[in-house]
Amino acid sequence: MQFEIVEGDLLAQDVEVIVNAWNRNVIPWWLLLPQGVSGAIKKKAGNQPFREVGRLGPIPLGRAVLTSAGRLPYKGIIHVAGINLFWMASEWSIRQSVRNALMIMQEKGFESIAFPLIGAGSGSFREPEAKRILSDELEHAEVGGRAVLVLYRRRTD
Repeated sequence: MQFEIVEGDLLAQDVEVIVNAWNRNVIPWWLLLPQGVSGAIKKKAGNQPFREVGRLGPIPLGRAVLTSAGRLPYKGIIHVAGINLFWMASEWSIRQSVRNALMIMQEKGFESIAFPLIGAGSGSFREPEAKRILSDELEHAEVGGRAVLVLYRRRTD
């Protein structure tokens, strides 16, 4: 797998699918106020992907599911359950989220995927450690295609 790290906006990447750092989906999506990556996706994609993920029911920790991309120009959104019911990520949940997202990518024949730093936002995981774990998984992934790890940086201008 080709792998690169970039700074920027997940929603501005030239890839076929993006990953949404979601939760276990035990609380109905419409009761949650999506923040961070999920909030940005909802703002641009609309409600459709979140309705779809809600219909799929609870997502086991570390697993991933595919929905449409709503109004976004991607072929889909892969939602990963990277945080537990206490809104905490772990090395295991991050690694499993990456592996399961890549499995969906491979099964559906997608050529490229962009990941946010799973667990580093609402999951309270330290950003450098999340970056290390994601990088390790993506560098050693035995799937074809291209992966981009997007480090979000707020604009200062």
